[in-house]
This record gives sequence, structure tokens and C-alpha cells, in this order.
Amino acid sequence: MNLADHYDNLYQNSIDEIRTEGCKTDPLIKSPTDNRFGVTLLIRPPILVKKRIEIFLKELKNIDNQQYYYPLSDIHITVMSIISCANGFELKNISIPDYMRIIEKSIQDVGKFRIKFKGITASTSTIMIQGFYGEILNTFRNNLRINFQKSHLEQTIDKRYSIKTGHSTVVRFQNKLEQENNFLEALEKYKDFDFGEFDVNWVELVFNDWYQRKEHVRILSYFDI
Repeated sequence: MNLADHYDNLYQNSIDEIRTEGCKTDPLIKSPTDNRFGVTLLIRPPILVKKRIEIFLKELKNIDNQQYYYPLSDIHITVMSIISCANGFELKNISIPDYMRIIEKSIQDVGKFRIKFKGITASTSTIMIQGFYGEILNTFRNNLRINFQKSHLEQTIDKRYSIKTGHSTVVRFQNKLEQENNFLEALEKYKDFDFGEFDVNWVELVFNDWYQRKEHVRILSYFDI
């Protein structure tokens, strides 16, 4: 898949739909009864990259502060959603060491790789930073798919969708856009902005809520690459 074309098509189609029908809001962001939890393998970009993202988010906040902007602590790239967030999921129902062994096996022939954050894309409900990477991440993901499918462990890999990108969600719409034109103009300004490039030296296994909020995330293990 050509990532640049994929991101661009997603952006153009989503912006067109937002202009004609408005954005789609997430009613659960502020819900105290949201009990969706899961297990995710993820990458966290370094602080210098996140600081550049913060500049972008501050500009959007100045236009519309009624949306959900990810704090720097929560910004991440999903390598694989091992167990998709579901109501009532609890860690006590699975054996973490068994999951760790499969991840360790899957990462054995995976070398260090780089991710470049350049430009933004969008859905009708989110704004995302575009991540570009080489075949090593695809190899890692395929190893995880194969090894988990061979196991008898609970997992939902590819059940919702097959992950094929390296984006990072940084905004979720929780209200209708009051200054839509100004907001979309600001997005266009950052369409090809260079947020930075970084080496991936480790990945993180976490127990998380739907939004990867720091206060709800429990780190289960780190895996060096």
C-alpha cells in the first residue's frame, strides 16, 4: 500500500464530508461510565517530536478549544491492538507472561527502524499525524499475527480492521466545529508539515482505555528492538 496516497485520499474524503455534513463527535470521551479496556502494543515518539505536535495542537486550540486534544503523555502509534477495548475487560482474565513470550518471539528478527511524522490526515471524527516507515514494521506486525493465531490466547487482532498505517491520533471531535472554516484552514497549513523523524528502539505493552489516557494506562512490559 502506498501510504502517502492512502493518507491523502483519507484526508480529502474526510474534509469534503466534514464540509458538507459536519464532523462526527464522540459521545463517550467525557463519559464517567466508559469501561472499555484492552491490551495494546505501541510506540511512543520522543519528546522533541511531541513538542512539534504540541505547536500544531495549540494553534487548533486557539481556534476551537472545545475538542479533545491528546496530551503529550498520551500520544502514541499503535503497533498492534492485541485485545481491542471492550466493556468490562480485566487483566485478571489473561496471563500476561504468555503474551510477553509471543511478543518476544515475534520481535526476534526485527531490527531497529525509523518513523517519520510528516503531515496530517483526518477522518470525520479525528485528526491524525501521518507516520511513514519501512518494511520492518510490517514484518513485525505479520510476525505478531502469525504467532498469536497459532496460540490459544485471547486476542482480537484484525477483528475490527487490519492495521496498515503508522499514524498517531491527536484530536478527537467531541463537539461540532463552531469555526469550521478557520479550523480547516489551519489543518491545510499543516498538511505537509515536518514533525520530525525518530528511531524506534523499543515497544511498550500496555493495558489501556480507548483513548490511551495516562491515568488509565498500566504498563505491562517493554521490549527492546
